[in-house]
Amino acid sequence: MEFLGEVTVAQITSTIRDIPSEVLLTKADGMPRECAVNLDHLQTASKGKIGALITTLSSSKMQQMRPSLLFALGF
Repeated sequence: MEFLGEVTVAQITSTIRDIPSEVLLTKADGMPRECAVNLDHLQTASKGKIGALITTLSSSKMQQMRPSLLFALGF
């Protein structure tokens, strides 16, 4: 996808609400402390406006996000 100028991003927050549209991240995922990916606030952003890389998630963690993403999208 290197030819795309924009990407879809999800916010990471330290406020963990334990709702179906978020996925818990821990130090094992490369985060400095426990937090959550908030999939109910997706945004499209220019690659040039995105700051430093926080972490790259494993494929198993990405698979864990699928049901949360589908929930957030209303499926």
